[in-house]
Order: sequence, then structure tokens, then C-alpha cells
Amino acid sequence: MHNLKKIRIGLATVMMVLITWLFMDFTGTAHHWLGWMAKIQFLPAVMALNVGVVVALILLTLLFGRIYCSVICPLGIMQDIFSWFNRKKNHFHYRKEHRWLRYGMLVVFIAAMIAGVGSLVALLAPYSSYGRIAQNLLQPIYIWINNGLAAISEHYESYAFYSKDVWLRSLPTFIIASVTVVALVFTAYFGGRAYCNSICPVGTTLSFFARFSLLRVVFDKEKCRQCSKCEKNCKASCIDYKNMSVDYSRCVVCGNCLEQCKFGALRYERAIGKHTSDRSDGSDKSVKASPQPADPSRRAFLTGSALAIGALATAEAQNRVDGGLAVIEKKKAPQRITLITPPGSLSARNMQQHCTGCQLCVSECPNNVLRPSTDLMTLMQPTMSFERGYCRPECNRCSQVCPAGAIQPITKEEKTSTQIGHAVWIHWNCLPVQKGVSCGNCARHCPAGAITMIHLRGSDPTSPLVPAVNTEKCIGCGSCEYHCPSRPYPAIYVEGNEQHREV
Repeated sequence: MHNLKKIRIGLATVMMVLITWLFMDFTGTAHHWLGWMAKIQFLPAVMALNVGVVVALILLTLLFGRIYCSVICPLGIMQDIFSWFNRKKNHFHYRKEHRWLRYGMLVVFIAAMIAGVGSLVALLAPYSSYGRIAQNLLQPIYIWINNGLAAISEHYESYAFYSKDVWLRSLPTFIIASVTVVALVFTAYFGGRAYCNSICPVGTTLSFFARFSLLRVVFDKEKCRQCSKCEKNCKASCIDYKNMSVDYSRCVVCGNCLEQCKFGALRYERAIGKHTSDRSDGSDKSVKASPQPADPSRRAFLTGSALAIGALATAEAQNRVDGGLAVIEKKKAPQRITLITPPGSLSARNMQQHCTGCQLCVSECPNNVLRPSTDLMTLMQPTMSFERGYCRPECNRCSQVCPAGAIQPITKEEKTSTQIGHAVWIHWNCLPVQKGVSCGNCARHCPAGAITMIHLRGSDPTSPLVPAVNTEKCIGCGSCEYHCPSRPYPAIYVEGNEQHREV
């Protein structure tokens, strides 16, 4: 087992690269091949009641310890990258676990899940934290590179790439993602896995099972020379070399200790049948391990991509100009009484209770409709707005990528008959009322045929034509709102439904 660290780094590198691409890709290609990577994350699997995945991860922990935290969880892997940049060796030391903090945060997290406080769940969930970082800080860079390639390929009359707008979907979410990165850089650089073993609710949950794992890091008391290198290089701060014990509830099986021990005093092996004694700090002490010569393998270097990124632009660089003559005023989102949730989410309540705020659906939305909510109770959960596009009836990508069951898979046929909201006309914003000009954009672009143009003053044929909405046919796609030329606020907008229904 002397190659444990190399195996762990190899698997973690592959996982990190692929799941990062899953969040950055906007074409749907990554999801086609790698969508399962989001579904094997612990919390989304719990929220989706994916019993098979939850049981498999628990069994994996019972067999190997908390390798989920060092191989599968992207936030855990990212902390290893930040910790790796601290080239100062021997800078860790053993700390007793802060049980009051670990279990206190777990209780708060579970209470937030039961109460449906989605913003707090999204803030504490490790997979969701990484999703925010990838979507807000990494995806814009990926899109800028793509847009550069699109410009080059267009110059050579090739259309292998297509450009996509880069815009700030939610300032609060961007700030939270940036603060999270700064906090993780600090804690991981100086404290290794301090976040995983103090705050993370998933790490605390898995720690219950890791205490009884079949394979563990154990001491050979006869070979140990009390050099303390194992303790000083343990980023989980769970090795007490003086007592030759390991707190398995916090050990993430990184392999650092095995590599540093030059005397063969540490082994990762089957613990059943060995004499162990329980300690008050949750660790076990192995008295005897099978002797084997140590392997002085070289330290492997992890080639992770840099995650420190400059601030994104908060708006478009220039206003768009119509024909080079007049500046078009930007459209502003109307104040909605009820937020609009995507088709397949069933209701605003279901979204609030099941969504982990991972931003995967936001990053995958091809129509620029989904963005993180700024409402305190649903902060960072996806909501819909139509300033940059509308929810096309033929698109169901968000329902296909959601790993937590907040957005149930829905077919294109089902989507066209699902009403997520209904259009509302504001007559004083309408151009035919304001300026007496003809328009009818909303009726022309309505895919459900729910809008007809009627005379403003009944049977008076000289009065302007204005929209009339058939709420029984409207599905709330937002095409009318998006295509309305009124500025800054549209003359017709979509009000969300608390409960989705069929039309």
C-alpha cells in the first residue's frame, strides 16, 4: 500500500478535471458523458433519495475510510491543491477534534434541510460550494477562451466554435463564491483539512462510518522511532505520534503519513482482528502491525489548474446600438410576487426543499434564463428571468442535469403542457398605449398561442391593438416578456405559479 498516495492523486486529478469541465461546459457535451459525476456526490444523492448511491458511498467509507473526501468531493480535492502550494514541510500538528463545532454544524444543517431554508443548505454543502466557484469564477474564463477560438475560427470561415455572452447572473452569489475561495485558500494553506473536519456536514456524516472502516492507517509500535514526521505532515491533524494513534473519523486517507514514514512504522491495512483500544477523541490505537520494509517513493506533484481569478465584469462593456443610431436602454427585471422555478421543479416549495444551489443547471442553461435567486430564503437557488432570453419549449436541459431531484426529468412534450407561470399585461408600459404605434411582438412570438391582439377600446376600430392573455393556455415561457420592446420595464411579464400545473 506504499503507492496509496499516488493512486489517490491520480484518481482525484481525473475527478477534479472532469467535474470542473462539467460545470464549465455550456454545450451539453460534458453532461452527456459525465452527468453521473454530479449524481454520485453525497448530498445531491441524499436530496434525490438516490438510495443506491448513498448506500454505495457508505459502504465505500466502511471499507476504505473517508476516501470520498479526498477522491470524489471536488471541494475536498481543491483544498488539497491549495494545501499543496504551501511548500513548507512539517507544519501540521495533532489537534483534538472540536466535537461541539462539528456536530453543532451538522445539527444546524439538518435543521435547515427540514425547515426548507435552502440558502443555508447551499452555503454549507461542499459540492454546492464548489459548483458556485466553478460557475462564477471558472466558467467565464472558459467562455472567454471559447469566444476567442470562435473569433479565430470565424476568420478562417470555420464554425467549429460559437460565441456566448459572459454576464454576471447574481452579484450576491458571485461575492459568496469569491469569499469562499479566499476562506478556503487561507484555511487549506495553513490548516489543511480544517474545513472538512470542522464545518463540512458531509465530512461529519461520513466520519460516523469511517470510525469502523475495514482498512485503516495503523502503527507498528516496534518500528516507530517517534520522529513525528507522520503527525507534522497530516493535513487532517488526526495523527498523535506520541500515543501512536489515528483519529479515523477525521482521516481522509491521503497517504501523506505513509510516504513520510521512513521506518515502515505505518501501514494502511485491514484492522479487523488487531488489538485496538478506543480513545475519548474517537481514535483507535493499533499496538502491532505486520512488518514490511518501507518504500522511499518520491513525492508526487499534483498539476492542478490555478483557481485564483480576477474579478469578473459586472455588466456588458458597452451598450448595444440599434443600427449605429440610437442606444437601446437595457431591460430591467420586473418585481415578481412569486419567483418562477424551472419546468420539472413541480412547485416553488419543492425547489426550496430539494435544491442544493450547486449552480449546475444555471451553468448549463443555453437560453440565459436561469440565474441564482437573491431572495434570502432561496438564496443561490435557480430562478428564471427573461431579460436575455426565454425558456424555449424544446429545451429541457436543466431537468436532465439536476442531481438533487429539485428539477425532475421532464420530456419536451411534457414541458409544452406545464404551466410554470402566466403572463400579465401592464397597459401603461405598452407602446401602442403610450405612443399609439402598432407592435404585437408578444402575440407573434408566443409559442403557445396564448396571446391575441384586441382593440384597446372594445369595438372602436381606430383604437390601438393591445395584447389579451389566455391564462389557460399560457405556459409562462417568457417569450412575450423577452420580445417586448418596452424599456426599461416590459409591458408584459410572467408571474410565477406557486404550484405548477398542466394546461
